Amino acid sequence: MFVCSCFGVTEAQVKRHAADGACTPRQIASACKAGTDCGSCVRTIQALLGRGSCPRRDLADQGRPVLADVVEPARLDEAA
Repeated sequence: MFVCSCFGVTEAQVKRHAADGACTPRQIASACKAGTDCGSCVRTIQALLGRGSCPRRDLADQGRPVLADVVEPARLDEAA
């Protein structure tokens, strides 16, 4: 079944991206563009994602940083 007819994204693709760690409609959009055109599929994507286990959401619920593994770019003054 198609979830996003604008980009031809199926329910199986959304579930696969969720299994790979996408926890929010925005993360699904980054993975496959679903929800970025007309937006009519965003509620369906939210329903598919549900409130299941998500490593980033679990960290946020615990009050821990969720982007700790992101390396900040070097500052220009440090590069000189």
